[in-house]
Amino acid sequence: MKDLLRFATAGSVDDGKSTLVGRLLYDTKSVLADQIEAVQRASVDKGLSTPDLSLLVDGLRAEREQGITIDVAYRYFSTPTREFVLADTPGHVQYTRNTVTGASTAELAVLLVDARYGVVEQTRRHAAVLALLQVPRLVLAINKIDLIGYDQAALEAIGKDFAGLARSLGFADDAVVTIPVSALVGDNVVDRSERTPWYTGPTLLGHLESVPVTPPEADSPFRMPVQYVIREHASDYRGYAGQVASGTVRPGDAVVVLPGGATTTVAGVDTADGPLDAAGAGRSVTVRLADDIDLSRGDVLATAAAPPRVTNELDATLCWLSDKPLRPGARLLLKHGTRTTQVIVGALGDRLDTDTVSYVDAPEQLAANDIARVSLRTADALPVDDYADIRATGGFLLIDPPTGNTLAAGLVGDPLRLQA
Repeated sequence: MKDLLRFATAGSVDDGKSTLVGRLLYDTKSVLADQIEAVQRASVDKGLSTPDLSLLVDGLRAEREQGITIDVAYRYFSTPTREFVLADTPGHVQYTRNTVTGASTAELAVLLVDARYGVVEQTRRHAAVLALLQVPRLVLAINKIDLIGYDQAALEAIGKDFAGLARSLGFADDAVVTIPVSALVGDNVVDRSERTPWYTGPTLLGHLESVPVTPPEADSPFRMPVQYVIREHASDYRGYAGQVASGTVRPGDAVVVLPGGATTTVAGVDTADGPLDAAGAGRSVTVRLADDIDLSRGDVLATAAAPPRVTNELDATLCWLSDKPLRPGARLLLKHGTRTTQVIVGALGDRLDTDTVSYVDAPEQLAANDIARVSLRTADALPVDDYADIRATGGFLLIDPPTGNTLAAGLVGDPLRLQA
């Protein structure tokens, strides 16, 4: 069975994200013949001499008409080596919230810059968002290298400039790879380009196929929000179904049930195909416990040796997604794992200025796309970890009670630890 890599693209407007994604799909033969024919016809109608591969991704009519990406476009493709889930995110400032959505589950992000302009304001903004969301690996794809004559010195200067930015955001040097590409003509995207003999690194696809995909949650302490209690009276079977959010669970492990605090051991780990000796992050299982404990949907099973803290006072970072502003005192719903509870918004803290990648004074309210620290008080105590430690139990959503609409993505703690 092939492994799976979830990755996202980000970058400024007109840096060529959709064209790059289209090139990946086209060159890996992940596009149906009728889709290619439709793109060719649309390209001819636009007066283009070559197919506009961005049309393979920009599916909304407004996107096609304006030549921009508005919504997050998810694409699935595979190679003989690996399967991929790709989120193509918008470049416009007003759609920064969509970048948050697309990058929230990514194990790697491809951040594009235009070779003619290098690192710009939107590059810094997106890099800050990716760092905030703790995306573990970055690829700086310097696109449109054909428009600067494949100038090695210019490309190396851009790479050096970005390396300093990434370091200031807390990315390790070995977590960032720079690849010069041309999405339009295909240089170093899937096939190595003869026009960059000085570049000895991997192609973009080669890197995507070879980069380790073990998520950081795999080595973290065990956490599993309970989704459903399975009870079969005839056999006296009782199990607790859910997806392992982090770590690994095995029969015999000592676990604690939170927020209640009862401790027990794991009697078995079951699936529809039979019992398992171990289940890691991302695996959906049913856990049987040695003791009969009061446990229901919304509770969290965690390793007893390193449990999350249980609290109803949260110091968090919010990515505000709604056009409706957020003010202190707002009463909303908070969804954490499989539990939903009422929450009151307390004081607003420092706001992240994504233009300068620094924190500025607290605002009176949060507007769409704002990122700021905030204090929250929940009606029910929640078992939480800092988002920087375990994303699954450190993340939450704020929901509008009347409509059920998602208003914000929340991150427990201060995951963006800016370096001097």
